[in-house]
Amino acid sequence: MNNDSLYVVDDVPGEFAERVIEAFHARPGETFSIALSGGETARRCYERLAAVGDMQIDWWKVDVYWGDERCVPLDDEASNYRLAREALLDRVGAANATYPMRCDEGPDPYQLRVGELGRFDLVHLGLGPDGHTASLFPGSPALEADPGRLVAMNDDPSGRNPHRRMTLTYAGIARARLVLFTVEGEGKRDALHRVMSGDPTAPASAVRAERVVWLADRAAAGDLTGD
Repeated sequence: MNNDSLYVVDDVPGEFAERVIEAFHARPGETFSIALSGGETARRCYERLAAVGDMQIDWWKVDVYWGDERCVPLDDEASNYRLAREALLDRVGAANATYPMRCDEGPDPYQLRVGELGRFDLVHLGLGPDGHTASLFPGSPALEADPGRLVAMNDDPSGRNPHRRMTLTYAGIARARLVLFTVEGEGKRDALHRVMSGDPTAPASAVRAERVVWLADRAAAGDLTGD
């Protein structure tokens, strides 16, 4: 099992918000770099963070990145950028800087930006029913990316997840001081159990970083026990 800690909690969005606030105040530099995710659990997490973090986070010291993005216009309903803007950024007013992934530019400009950043303070990830995280899908080329490749284009070979993607690779995610996974619902239970058992066919099981924390609700955790 690759995780540092699994916490089974009643309120995943609330726990997520508390962890982000804690990480912001513990940041080693002047600014705080966070890479955001997509999906409905992420939406709930960002809405809660906007509600409780508004007075506890100085958003003018926050630089916002993305862990992955669908190759659609940024205002498309499927865009992770749009989700984060609606659920978080528009609600807190502004951030110091935002760096959307732009598929039309290819991965190299984002690769350079991540390389210049050096370390993410926090990378937020979710978990798909197939065990994928970010846009690292089972059997996809990005799983075998060169260690120097931090950002890659990728597709889901199964076809279940449409749209070409841009994603952080394992090496890009590994630059995080903290990776924070959020997992909700019985539909994610099998995937979470696979990851916790170290199943190599679940891409999320190979995520490494300085610290990896999983926040799961009881429906997703099933009979798993956390720290």
